[in-house]
This record gives sequence, C-alpha cells and structure tokens, in this order.
Amino acid sequence: MSMIAAAFLIGLVVDSIPIISPPAWSILVILILKYDANPWVVVVAGVLGSTLGRLLLSQYIPYVAKWLVDGREQKNLQYLGKRLDGGYWKTSLFVFLYTLTPLSSTALFTAAGMGRANPLYLLPPFAAGKLISDAVMVFSGKYAASNVRNMLHGKISPTAVVGLVVGLLLIGAIMFIDWRELLEKKRLRFRFKIWKRRGAA
Repeated sequence: MSMIAAAFLIGLVVDSIPIISPPAWSILVILILKYDANPWVVVVAGVLGSTLGRLLLSQYIPYVAKWLVDGREQKNLQYLGKRLDGGYWKTSLFVFLYTLTPLSSTALFTAAGMGRANPLYLLPPFAAGKLISDAVMVFSGKYAASNVRNMLHGKISPTAVVGLVVGLLLIGAIMFIDWRELLEKKRLRFRFKIWKRRGAA
C-alpha cells in the first residue's frame, strides 16, 4: 500500500466513526516518523480522507441515532443541526474557525447530520481548517519526535488525557443540552434521559 493510500485510509476511518478516538493527525505523525514520509503529502492525503469520513458520518448518523436516542433528543439534535444551515458564509466561517481548534469535530458533524445541514456549507471550510490545523500538529509532532516515541511505547501524555476529557465533555454538551431552550429562550437546561428504551418505537 502506498503512503498516500495509507494516509487517506487513516483519515477516512478515524473521522467516519462517531466515537472518541485518537485524532487522525497523531497517527499520521507516527506514519511519517516510521517510514520517513513526506509530511505534506501525508497531511493532504489524510485531510482528504478525513473530509470524506466526515461526509459519511453526517450521512449515516441519523439512522444510527434512531436506534440509540429517543425521539425528543433526535429533535434536539436536528434543531441544532438546522442552525448550522443558516447561511453559507456564516456557517462556513464558524466551521472553519472551529476546525482550527483542537476540539473534536465529531459532535459538530453529528448535529449537522441530524439536522440535514447542507454538506457544501461544511466540507470546504472543514477541509481548509483541517489542512491548517493538521499541518501545524503534524510538523510540531515531527519536531517533537521524542514525545512521539513515548506514544509508540504506550505512554499516555497529559495532553492526550486532557484531549480525551475535553472531547467527552463536548460530546456530552451536544447530547445533553436542550438546544431549543438555550437558543430560543436563553435558558440552559440539561436533559439526561435521552436513550431510547428497549421496545420503544
């Protein structure tokens, strides 16, 4: 398998699953260090894979959600997703800036998929932002090769732990906040009973 195909598949697999997982860039760094690959080629291929992965996630996640969360929570996520469909430039700027942060975009594309947001509003700014953020992280990781070697030996860094915690909190915020109450009535309200009961329609 060529290096380009490997990087593409890494981005595709990591960013098409709706669970907390190591960010694609961290695996790309390992790929670059182990095989002495061209960082730019790997980053571009990985971003293309990630973009396709997020598109796939946004397309199938509404069907998965029907089996996992109840009807009210589905409507809550659909409402949030529709807010991402409020205009090309407004949505694109938000997605671009969001992608520049170290926060996981899983929650963003989950909501977008539930609300049937226009992929053309999301994917181009996502790809542009991810190209920048992944390039920064990959080159930083390559420079800090000693830290990457620790990752290869299974050592858990404080950064990885913080990233995991922040990711879980973000997913929790997306899932448990009543977004209609917050955005329409300016009231913060949490709802934790969102899972569909066995046997419920």
